[in-house]
Amino acid sequence: MKPEILLVEPMMPAMEQALDAAYIVHRLSAAPDRDRLIAEIGGRVRAVVTGGGTGVANAVVDALPTLELIAINGVGTDAVDLEHARSRGVRVTNTPDVLTDDVADLAIGLMIAASRRMMVGDRFVRAGQWPKGKLPLARKVSGKRLGVLGLGRIGEAIAKRAEAFGMTVAYTNRKPREGVSYRFVASPVALARESDILVVAASAGPDARNMVGRAMLDALGPDGILINVARGSVVDEPELLAALTEGRIGGAGLDVFAAEPTVPEGFFGLDTVVLQPHQASATVETRTAMAQLVLDNLEAHFAGRPLPTAVV
Repeated sequence: MKPEILLVEPMMPAMEQALDAAYIVHRLSAAPDRDRLIAEIGGRVRAVVTGGGTGVANAVVDALPTLELIAINGVGTDAVDLEHARSRGVRVTNTPDVLTDDVADLAIGLMIAASRRMMVGDRFVRAGQWPKGKLPLARKVSGKRLGVLGLGRIGEAIAKRAEAFGMTVAYTNRKPREGVSYRFVASPVALARESDILVVAASAGPDARNMVGRAMLDALGPDGILINVARGSVVDEPELLAALTEGRIGGAGLDVFAAEPTVPEGFFGLDTVVLQPHQASATVETRTAMAQLVLDNLEAHFAGRPLPTAVV
């Protein structure tokens, strides 16, 4: 008999077809009564498949006594309580590396879009305003000082791309990275003070919540640009909105938000911010590769083989 799994949120059609072919799939998001569904199938579910931003609540995990694996379709693990999973003997996997390039690419795109006011220019042309006047000058990207908050896989990929723009790169981490040439700055506030553009690529979690607050934003200054491709929880959104509104920073490019898909409406009227609906890994190529890693982890688990990308 096919193993039974719980699919927390919809995935790419091809991935769902592959899941249906190999497993009995219970779709939580499609259930009229989610609690009832979990009560009915909880004793049979052996794996959960979920997105990185959605994760799975401890209450759901506890309602699945036969749960063996949580397969995350994403690199972030902050929406899954890893210690709770470990205490239950539940394995956890994610999809690292395959999305690194796309996230780094979007970070560079947001840097350019925010600095050069590309969205403002697009709206200006579409509104027929070009024959009537000119836009104010924007800010250059090449040659700027880039600060990377979190030099993991994605942070390093962003730094390498920035070098092609002649940017000088510094970073902060919990500790210095061996084997990298970029300058380490121990204090995040000091890094912000020394940066023209600050990109947030840090892992999320309780210790990183609201890490980017008023002190860092004020240190970045009225010409500084903040880019966030990590998690919305790492940035204090009310403080960021206030800093943008008051002109205490020059602009921002945001792919992630604290309470997705809800975005504070105060951002909508600001020409100094570029907004994306958490699209950093949203290309056909990368989402296909991510899906394959999820499938590979599930297959390996049920075959008794080592997990390709185990977190727990």
